[in-house]
Amino acid sequence: MRYRVRHITEYSYGAPVSLCYNMAHLLPRDTRNQRCLHQKVQINPPPVYQNDGEDYFGNQTFYFSIQEAHKKLVIDVTTDFEITPLNVLEWASQHTLNCGQLRAQLNAPNTPELRMAKEYLLDSPQIHRSEDLKDYATSTFADDKPVLQAALAFTHKIFTEFTFDPASTTVATPLEQVLKQRSGVCQDFAHLAIGCLRSVGIPARYMSGYLETLPPPGQEKLVGADASHAWFAVFIPELGWVEFDPTNDIMPNDQHIVTAWGRDYSDVTPLQGVIFEGGGSQQLAVSVDVKRV
Repeated sequence: MRYRVRHITEYSYGAPVSLCYNMAHLLPRDTRNQRCLHQKVQINPPPVYQNDGEDYFGNQTFYFSIQEAHKKLVIDVTTDFEITPLNVLEWASQHTLNCGQLRAQLNAPNTPELRMAKEYLLDSPQIHRSEDLKDYATSTFADDKPVLQAALAFTHKIFTEFTFDPASTTVATPLEQVLKQRSGVCQDFAHLAIGCLRSVGIPARYMSGYLETLPPPGQEKLVGADASHAWFAVFIPELGWVEFDPTNDIMPNDQHIVTAWGRDYSDVTPLQGVIFEGGGSQQLAVSVDVKRV
């Protein structure tokens, strides 16, 4: 399947910004089943400096600086790529490594992959292990439960017990509050799952990207109707990192487009940087369009 993703980010400022430095995670990366074919980045006003790079996690980044006064910043990124479906249902039915066996392997890691996975057992800036998170997940990830089946069950547990409510949280809402109020958005559900998994000794990482959304039958798809999305992945030896989407109760396959991954959202923020002046206020508008080509 081939896709084209167009992501437009627009900042409007209360007063002119005289200088800005930025780093963006807006270019989908290559994965075992995803390959980028072409990408184009347009920035207005044109930057005086721009450079592509790669962060610690292997995500594509680009840096740019604008050194002329501007009240609006527009970043327009278009990427073409193809995705090959994975046999995720076959994995779910055949893989039998249980949670106790995985924890034992992590306690005595004998491969580079296991040693690297242990990094995703630690706390990160926005995800901290806790007894409350551990209590919520312990029974699902008991020693005798197959890891993949347990992760599927936990994905379903979040999907059925939590309500999608964009008004209930912000990017800074603590996980304990999300757990208590049983509501949030995809980022909250991904963070919650990761925090719970790490609290019971299972490595988990944050996945950022896009999800193709299909219009109701007989209706045209609206440009900009797709959105940035978040889900999580669990490390399972022999399979590697296996992805789960608790917002939609599925294992991502050929409709999830990976932009970046890290320990949590703070590692893969779509755009971060520093501005000088700007009047102390700004408005953000984001449009995402995912199209099959």
